[in-house]
Amino acid sequence: MKTPERTEPSTTADERGMLDGWLDHHRETLAWKCSGLDDAQLRQVAVPPSELSLLGLVRHMAEVERGWFRRTLAGEEAPALFCTDEDPDADFHLTEADTWEEANTHWQAEIAHAREVVADRSLDDLAEGKHRSGETFNLRWIYTHMIEEYARHNGHADLIRQRVDGMTGE
Repeated sequence: MKTPERTEPSTTADERGMLDGWLDHHRETLAWKCSGLDDAQLRQVAVPPSELSLLGLVRHMAEVERGWFRRTLAGEEAPALFCTDEDPDADFHLTEADTWEEANTHWQAEIAHAREVVADRSLDDLAEGKHRSGETFNLRWIYTHMIEEYARHNGHADLIRQRVDGMTGE
């Protein structure tokens, strides 16, 4: 796996450019935290009994991207990728069969689709679908939430990566 490029968000962009920049920066940061590791390393958990791993975080973020951009924003019927009714946290429950290639393929497809569904929308546009909470969200809120979600999990990724091979960095 090659080391992904990370772009720094603009310090002078308009609101939409700033939100796009920060979301992409955090997406790229998670990919960077996973770079250079094999599947076994990516499956290593943070601190037992926690099941939090880098591969699990990527699978989770694929589910989160899918949920907010496909189901909630665009109103699409999109079943979960990894989670089930029987195991709603299956994105974190890994087996030896779970690979970076599969998880990253799903994650990148969800990111690409998210970019498509936001392209012609304004930040004030309301979601077409319903969130499980029943609340209505505009695109601005979804962007802000996604940045928060990635930032929180990138903090987890920092600690997991340091445990796996000692790598540190922002």
